[in-house]
Amino acid sequence: MSTRPLDRRHTIILVVVLAVVLVFAGRLVYVQALEGPRLAQDARESRLWHSTIQASRGDIVDADGEILATSVQRYNVGVNQRRVPDFTAEIDGEEKRGAVAVAALLAPVLDRDPAELGAELVGDSTFSYIARGLTPEQWREIAALGLAGIIEPELTSERIYPNGNTAGNLLGYVGRDGEGLAGLELTMEDALRGVPGSSVVEVGLHGHSIPTGQQEFVAAEPGDTVHATIDRDIQYRAQQIIDDSVNRYSAQWGAIVVQEIGTGRLLAVADSGAVDPGNYQATPPDQRGSRAIQSTFEPGSTGKVPTFAAALDTGAVTPTTSFRTPDQLTTASGQTFSDADEHPTEQLTVAGILATSSNTGTVQIGDRMSDEERYEYLRAFGFGQRTGVEMPGETPGILAPPDRWDGRQRYTTMFGQGLAVNLLQNTGVAATIGNGGVHVPPRLVDGTTDATGRFHARETPEGTRVVSEETAAEMMTMMESVVSDEGTGVLGQLEGYRLAGKTGTAQVPDANGRLTRTVASFVGVAPAEEPRFAVGVVVYHPGHQVPSSIIAAPAFKEISAFTLQHLGVAPTTTEPTLFPLRAE
Repeated sequence: MSTRPLDRRHTIILVVVLAVVLVFAGRLVYVQALEGPRLAQDARESRLWHSTIQASRGDIVDADGEILATSVQRYNVGVNQRRVPDFTAEIDGEEKRGAVAVAALLAPVLDRDPAELGAELVGDSTFSYIARGLTPEQWREIAALGLAGIIEPELTSERIYPNGNTAGNLLGYVGRDGEGLAGLELTMEDALRGVPGSSVVEVGLHGHSIPTGQQEFVAAEPGDTVHATIDRDIQYRAQQIIDDSVNRYSAQWGAIVVQEIGTGRLLAVADSGAVDPGNYQATPPDQRGSRAIQSTFEPGSTGKVPTFAAALDTGAVTPTTSFRTPDQLTTASGQTFSDADEHPTEQLTVAGILATSSNTGTVQIGDRMSDEERYEYLRAFGFGQRTGVEMPGETPGILAPPDRWDGRQRYTTMFGQGLAVNLLQNTGVAATIGNGGVHVPPRLVDGTTDATGRFHARETPEGTRVVSEETAAEMMTMMESVVSDEGTGVLGQLEGYRLAGKTGTAQVPDANGRLTRTVASFVGVAPAEEPRFAVGVVVYHPGHQVPSSIIAAPAFKEISAFTLQHLGVAPTTTEPTLFPLRAE
């Protein structure tokens, strides 16, 4: 029998075996020499548990360092459902596995039913929330259970506003993820939010942390503390006063601004019906902002202050220049204007026209200047442009250029109609007069303090001269006459102190275009002889149609009285020397 066929078969088998060996050897070389490092890295990565450490949000404090907004540490907890099936643990002497084992350990800490919790642990998600808002103590209990890689923490915080709705419309509020959504919480987000950290832990097959495994930790950098200019006590009192005024006169809304003279620092920006930032959902969205900053109104006779200041500054008049002032006046262009009340024709000085708030006298004064001159002064006082205050949604107001004024608007802009401002802008006019004619933009933030305790002051814009010191001094004296027994602001008088101000009542159209609604306002300075702060008041659309001298002037008096006493300003010891109101 021939052996060649058998030898041939042996040869073929040997070749096949050698080929298989070479394939396996090649694969082994490929896996170990070429793919080995990558596969080892992939295996290592699969054992690493990565988590983000949220930074603690910075506080917001008032001018005295009192807390207005702060955060407390909380934890949200999620489960990596893919890792749950491999977990085993001995519980009550019995080995349990998967969701049953994890739920048995977690349920007592979370005060949950094990069966219900177990159902939430089953699935294919790498992170599914099972609890929110846990205290640090609760998370420490969970961390001690040895569930790293299965139960993962998400460091978060709960925002606390310890003063309720005080300054609520300024502070704003934060969303579910802790980001600022309104007010200073939004505009100062970059400073407040801090820098997140990170954590990396190597875990074993059953989700337990490997003591000798890779562990990396980068600490989070907490957010800065924001120092607001607001004085909590003045803010609180201002909110009380404006809420009372709005309720008493059945108005739609109202606001008060208190601004420090010379620095632009806002000591109070109070809105009626202020939102509680800790429960902002209870307030309609359109009422959560600050109307003092976001809403416009016609200033009415408070808008006469720029007209009078411009006329004095350009030399068009002096405080004692006199005009024949009837209760009704028709201009050469055929426009007719009336004073608020009928009265016999008088020979009033410029000071008298301001004190009695005569429209017919104001038109005659304004007519001594060009439209372009008056427009430039209005702009210099801050009308028609945003102040730049650290708040979202500020309105620039409405101020059309002279070439767009019609025949009547040319005159109405002289006495505060045909244009619109926000209360911050209107208060700024009084602050400019009180600051010797230099306009300083308002601000809500003094600066920030970082985690090292270093204070970073906010850059304060330089003031801009609007009128001369002499003009400002004359305006202050004339505005004192407004708050005299012969002026429209007599109800703004405060015993023991000299105050200066200007009343304003503007008519606004209703839904049918009829002038049935009004806006009552007041701007002023205290104390008049050495100004410390300016005040602006607005009460929008009161249900009782009474002048601002009755509605807004008392609110000015009340907040001025509180602020003077709170700041420790001594009572006045000098008597004013006022200009004559009537020509001799």
